[in-house]
Amino acid sequence: MLARSKQSFAISRAAIVAVIVAVAMPVPAAAQSDDRLRRIESQVNALQRAVFPGGDDRFFEPEIMPERSATPSTTPQVTTSALTDVLARLDAIEGQLARLTATAEVSENALAAMEMRIAQMEARGTSTSSASGAGTAATAPRPSGVVPVPRDAERTAELPAAERTTTQATAPTPERVAAVQAIAKPATGDQGDDEYVYGFRLWDAGFFPEAQQQLAMFVERYPDHWRTTYGRNLLGRAFLDAGEPRAAATHFFENYQSDAQGARAPDSLLYLAESMITLGDTRRACIALSEFGETYAALAVGRLQNQYDNLGGRVDCN
Repeated sequence: MLARSKQSFAISRAAIVAVIVAVAMPVPAAAQSDDRLRRIESQVNALQRAVFPGGDDRFFEPEIMPERSATPSTTPQVTTSALTDVLARLDAIEGQLARLTATAEVSENALAAMEMRIAQMEARGTSTSSASGAGTAATAPRPSGVVPVPRDAERTAELPAAERTTTQATAPTPERVAAVQAIAKPATGDQGDDEYVYGFRLWDAGFFPEAQQQLAMFVERYPDHWRTTYGRNLLGRAFLDAGEPRAAATHFFENYQSDAQGARAPDSLLYLAESMITLGDTRRACIALSEFGETYAALAVGRLQNQYDNLGGRVDCN
């Protein structure tokens, strides 16, 4: 249907050009000019019906009529010359052609935009079908970089079935629930900052599972918040402090990889090295420390010097 519409507008524009050429020719004798103008007017009327089937008065006048006096007059009317009548009718035709040309161009642009949107929708539908065909059990892609580490799903799958069941069945005691509820959640008007600060308070009070849940929710809902780099780093620390260095390493690495210039990206790189040392993975720990020394040389002798030196003394990277 779009192709037929575009073909129709192309034919309409060709007819418009032909009419303009005919109008631009020199006007001969009065009688011949009158015949030609009548023929041109009939062509314009046919063009109107092709562009606007049904003849809607909102877009054009149904017929091109000579100008009439606004009010009847009892005084004798002065008959205009044939040349004056020709010029008036030419002006009317030119105005009508201009309106039709503008309408055709607007319609062509609308058709082009519709075709572009349809192509984009088809492309999105193809990518969605490909993604769904990959299988619903697939997890998010593992981060690629200098220190790839397993994600939480892989770590859980490696656990024995009995251990996984025990972990899932663990429920907080009423006393713990009451203690968590006693921690106040701030309400400053910045919802993203309030969610992060609440997660920090849970972590600071030693409620690591609750802090993990809160901080994970914050990172997911506010990926562009200025606190996000803090949230990812603290999420990794919540896992590390809970005795889960492998899960912690994943979050530390993602924080560094997603924004190496983030405020807590260098901290995450050092905590990644600490997680690898805890897991006994000397090679990855040394890679993380070397990356930190090259990327954040100023911090290695500044704010994070003590942590950097301490970790370097716990592993032999020679």
